[in-house]
Amino acid sequence: MKEVHKVRESYKTERKAGEPSNLRLENKMKLFVVSILCAFLLVSSQNPTNHWTLQPNVLVLEVDGKPGQQPISCLEMPENAVTSDNHNQDIIWKKNGVEEAQRGNWYLVRLVESLGGGNYTCHGPDGMLLNYTEVLIQQNEAKRRRILVKNQQQDYLKCSTQNYNGEFHCSWTWDSKRVGKAAFIKAQRMSDGQNSHCSVEPSRHQWMCSSAQSNFSCSVDDSGSGISCLDWQHCPYAEERRQVQVTVFVRTHQFLLESYSKQFYLSEIVKPDKVRISKVNKTLVEWSYPSSWNTPYSYFPLTFQISQFSRQCRKCENPCTELKHSKASILSSSDVCQFKVKQKIKVVCVRAKDALCDSEWSEWTHIRLKRDEGNRKRKGQQ
Repeated sequence: MKEVHKVRESYKTERKAGEPSNLRLENKMKLFVVSILCAFLLVSSQNPTNHWTLQPNVLVLEVDGKPGQQPISCLEMPENAVTSDNHNQDIIWKKNGVEEAQRGNWYLVRLVESLGGGNYTCHGPDGMLLNYTEVLIQQNEAKRRRILVKNQQQDYLKCSTQNYNGEFHCSWTWDSKRVGKAAFIKAQRMSDGQNSHCSVEPSRHQWMCSSAQSNFSCSVDDSGSGISCLDWQHCPYAEERRQVQVTVFVRTHQFLLESYSKQFYLSEIVKPDKVRISKVNKTLVEWSYPSSWNTPYSYFPLTFQISQFSRQCRKCENPCTELKHSKASILSSSDVCQFKVKQKIKVVCVRAKDALCDSEWSEWTHIRLKRDEGNRKRKGQQ
């Protein structure tokens, strides 16, 4: 970016130095008239319902499907000279690497429905890159809502956390025909009149969002279909008074921008890791809290569900979900986790959830009990 800035400044200096003073005086009135006409045309031609900057050199245009156009500039000029410099024909524009017919400091992006996005670059007469703008197209809020209701897919983001340390993970599932990637991540705590400032480190695919209420860092998974975030200011022992709001901006190959948001308390998305069954004998099953769960357990108690199965299913990958079990037992404990097993039981399954809120159950952990069936058979033959 520093090199591009130097080239732009050098280009403007050379152009002004090479322009005869008498020509400037003679064309003063002409340029003034052209400036007024260009300003009128540029303002009147702006059709997007809104436009904003996602990050440096990335412009988002919100459209409603109607034809229109939006001006973008190559070289930065004073406000009173925004349009007067457009008479210069030395600036060449390219869209996605293909040279365009338009010339000058200003370029009109033509919008037809959701088309018009792309990589726009401007160059000097020698082909030197002067500046670039990536234009992304986003449907306006009203149209996005109609599409979401029509498709009945209002909850794209699925978020969960293993504990109350402030970390959480959100994922989304793309249709097999759609291709896109996360273009920007925004995470903050909800509060009145507060807005967070987010910055990105492209080389590390990490985002930092800070405000008076929170300080988040987020990174994109290697698969590109999920993010992991951490609220550095969150205290697990304090009451969670404000919800987390996560917004994922997804960019498609057609330069379309889609945004998906979700709001939640950590207590609403907490899902403990699987419990660890550490000791088994003929009459007793013992397990322990997940290593990732918060301590002390007396302050963060878990409720456990225990299911017993009287037959084996050696071909089952997960007998806890594939076998039919009797009525499950519920146990709450912050100390020793033990359960007495019936004599004929072959498989025992255990899972956990937060005892103090209506959270999601963890995945099942199971143990297959080994009974001394051979000895019993030999005794019966004697």
